[in-house]
Amino acid sequence: MKYVALLSGGKDSCFNLLHCARNGHELVAAASLGPEQGKEELDSYLYQTVGQDAIEFVGRALDVPLYRRVISGAAVEQGGEYGGRDPAHSGGVRGDETEDLYELLLTVKNHHPDVLGVSVGAILSNYQRVRVEHVCRRLGLTPLCYLWQRDQEELLTEMIEAGMEAILIKVAGIGLTVRDLGKTLTQMQRSLIKLNRLYGLHVCGEGGEYESLTLDCPLFKYRINLEEVETVVHSDNDFATVAYLRIKSATLQPKPEAQHNEVVIPPLLTEPFSLIKESMPSWTPSARSSDPLSSTTRSGSPTIRHRRIGRWVAVANVEHEPQDQTEELSLEDELRECFEKLRTALAHYSLTLADCTNINVILSSMDLFARVNVVYASYFGTSPPARACVAADLPPPIRVRLDCIAFAESTPSARQALHVQGLSYWAPANIGPYSQAIVADERVFISGQIGLIPSSLSLPSPQSLAMETALSFQHVHRVVKALKNNSGGGWAGHYQGIVYWLVNQDDVPLVRNASAQYEGDSEAPALFVVVPELPKGALVEKQVIVHTGQCDVEEDDGTVVRQAVVPIHETGKYQTLNGEVHWEVSSFRENPSKVALVCVRGGEPELLDQLRNVSALQSFRTEALSIRLFYNVARPQAASSALAFFSKPEPAPVTPIPCRHITSRNGDDWDYAILAICTKDSI
Repeated sequence: MKYVALLSGGKDSCFNLLHCARNGHELVAAASLGPEQGKEELDSYLYQTVGQDAIEFVGRALDVPLYRRVISGAAVEQGGEYGGRDPAHSGGVRGDETEDLYELLLTVKNHHPDVLGVSVGAILSNYQRVRVEHVCRRLGLTPLCYLWQRDQEELLTEMIEAGMEAILIKVAGIGLTVRDLGKTLTQMQRSLIKLNRLYGLHVCGEGGEYESLTLDCPLFKYRINLEEVETVVHSDNDFATVAYLRIKSATLQPKPEAQHNEVVIPPLLTEPFSLIKESMPSWTPSARSSDPLSSTTRSGSPTIRHRRIGRWVAVANVEHEPQDQTEELSLEDELRECFEKLRTALAHYSLTLADCTNINVILSSMDLFARVNVVYASYFGTSPPARACVAADLPPPIRVRLDCIAFAESTPSARQALHVQGLSYWAPANIGPYSQAIVADERVFISGQIGLIPSSLSLPSPQSLAMETALSFQHVHRVVKALKNNSGGGWAGHYQGIVYWLVNQDDVPLVRNASAQYEGDSEAPALFVVVPELPKGALVEKQVIVHTGQCDVEEDDGTVVRQAVVPIHETGKYQTLNGEVHWEVSSFRENPSKVALVCVRGGEPELLDQLRNVSALQSFRTEALSIRLFYNVARPQAASSALAFFSKPEPAPVTPIPCRHITSRNGDDWDYAILAICTKDSI
């Protein structure tokens, strides 16, 4: 695609251009924001402003039009989100410096209407990424962020090896002094790595420790020569000197025919995920399951139910209820009806759609996905909930079924979103209306991950179960890691519940074996279910619930201390003359977060009644907040006993999900499986 380079003049914004070129994108313009004339630096949260007196030379060196705008706004909105979650209030924030970027890129689009992308050099700054992506979304532009979440030491090495010549133009970090100004990346590499080891300094300056100016880059048509500079010292002390170079005079030097060093593209898979791929046997596509004959029945399907436990609210089995078999309702109106029902249920607890943390969308066919997505997007603004979307054998005429979990926040910061919308090498961008993950009350809801190649958002070709499986594992891992980085780290992250959605029954043993080898899956209840279709024709989708492992624990003297805790994984089984039950539970002694998986063969009601004899599940009915009932569509009558079990003492939120095959770690071909997210009312 044609794109505009968002330039600071620093190494990151210029190095990202090499990756844009490597991925086949065409640079047509550059854009930069800076302080008004006479001001050399602003205390901006969002932009690098030092070195702006040389930005004209960078634009000319690239030999593309450079569009500039003065920063007139301030950091009005300084939180982790930008814009409202309500779509009616999801636009820009008046007076914020982010809106200067909007106006700048709008000018570029007016002059270059064929521009579709924006190159962004962000590596670690979630603050910057959120705001740039917000602007891009409003303008219909795709962020190109190939440095996002890359290892900084590796990046610095790659920049040097690619022929980047950049100098330090500002220092403001421990161990850096005035003497380092003007030194190249090559000259500073060893010192930066040493300071990282000693003090945790960011090797690429992501903590503001230094800023840089690019003098040469393989894409430059000219090299920038600094003829006269002046050192300006803001403060000089033993801890950290703050100083920068004022560029007083510079020239452009024509370069000979460019001899580009090949820019390094990081491997698609890293360990242990490459090992997972290698461990899976060769795979040939198998015929997908034929349409089940019994998929036409709606018998036993419960109505919409909702429940509140503590600050958590679940709404289950949201679907259209046909009043007349001859009525014709458009797909769009069917989904709108579902969302109005969801809104009404949430309003019962004084909540709105903006409080949703996770929504599962079950469609009758993936052919409906694009139309559903358009309507779905209209209900969410900034930081939409996490989501999984699959096709299942819904009973006609139902085409859409939803379930939702929401959280009543005490403060806006009680809910954290990760909604990365830029193309990168990290993990798939969620350009659609859902976040990669939502964190609330130390629980992490991760959107279903399919094996997309992040830089292109395409599936591997030729199709490969091993590659798709390994990528889905890696995507989940990287999402969790990015969340840790955003919050400053300090928590481990424990998987508490996993659903693997697959489209081929023959693939189940292969994915189950891969899961058994992966340490991250080992202590979590895991379910493997076969459905007709997944998004984009994927073979496997991994959906995970994680707990941070952080917990406030009251000491003997009454003080509350935040501690790292580890969940307990319990398993068991029992049999009767009429059937068999296997169960898994992930829970904590120190907090009420629990995920339970119960797999059943047989349809007798007393099978589930015996759960009261299992200590980990004695309060199953009252603690179950959200319940997904996966049932074999060829044997739907067996699941009716589960619906009856959860109808007392009061009806619980149950969402039936028809499946073509159901497998757990320790059993196969279950009649039905119950996956419940549980909690307790701590008030």
